[in-house]
Amino acid sequence: MLMKNYVDYAVEQIIHLCNIPSPSGFSGKAGQYLLSELARWGYQPVLTNKKAVLVDLGGEGNGLLLAAHIDTLGAMVRGIKPNGRLRLSKIGSFPENYIETENCTIHTRTGKEYSGTIQIEKSSVHVASCKTISELKRDDANIELVIDEKVNSKEDVKRLEISAGDFVSFDSRTLYTRSGFIKSRHLDDKASSGILIALAKYIKEQGIPLKRKVYLMFTTYEEVGHGASAAIPDGVIEMVSVDMGAVGDDLETDEFKVSICAKDSKGPYDYDLTNRFIEIAKEQKLNYAVDVYPFYGSDVDAALVAGYDLKHGLIGPGIASSHGYERAHYEGIENTFILLKEYLGS
Repeated sequence: MLMKNYVDYAVEQIIHLCNIPSPSGFSGKAGQYLLSELARWGYQPVLTNKKAVLVDLGGEGNGLLLAAHIDTLGAMVRGIKPNGRLRLSKIGSFPENYIETENCTIHTRTGKEYSGTIQIEKSSVHVASCKTISELKRDDANIELVIDEKVNSKEDVKRLEISAGDFVSFDSRTLYTRSGFIKSRHLDDKASSGILIALAKYIKEQGIPLKRKVYLMFTTYEEVGHGASAAIPDGVIEMVSVDMGAVGDDLETDEFKVSICAKDSKGPYDYDLTNRFIEIAKEQKLNYAVDVYPFYGSDVDAALVAGYDLKHGLIGPGIASSHGYERAHYEGIENTFILLKEYLGS
């Protein structure tokens, strides 16, 4: 029952975080929420210069850093079309068809917000044929943002104080089913962020003694490749990215498991650290998988490229349909939480 309380809390945090817009470069509200929530449990979190949230959980000696990221996919206004529609530039990596017909919000540099919908240019089957629409290439030239305002020209849009460089966030459409599934955009990586917040709460409330210095970092530029490339505290010799486990093809991970990544697009993870995660998963009889992700990069990769000398690992809950409308499950969250808890005690 004790663990269930903290896993339930993790799910609550995941749902809350998914509903805070935070595309890479526009994560301020999510960061402020984390600062307040971690302070509520008696910690003293700080913002780095890149606006990552860093918190010392306690302990002494050589440091361990657990990192998740709160930045998400999104877009930026690239230009205003003569008819008042907006052309977009993607933030992060995803195919354009993943955002077609999605509701969204434009966040202007002057603090205003406007709702809109992302559509293909020829979006009506009563005007263009189904064949024409289906064959139209989905790219930044044919996908546009339709603003929910009476605008018919570039000048109309400018009067709303919308301009190139404004951020666009996608509606998360977060749902939590009775069967334990969490369906939402941005579970990458707000699922793991919620798990780390719950871990911090567990350590504080239960007075868990830490056998080494432990930090949490919630990064803000992971989706564009340089999340944890800076501000890792002195004395940290080991870093674990807590990020999603991808589901699909010949992979063993699913939404009910904790994923242990042995290799991603940048190369293998630390042999001994990966083995230790596998040993703990077996000892605790967790539902887990070991996988190789060929099109994947993590915060640990960014830290290594930046020159940090670290033992490095990657684990996380299984997430289906990555970078689209994603799906996780309570059991995957639970297995990941337990693996982290046990690793801190080992």
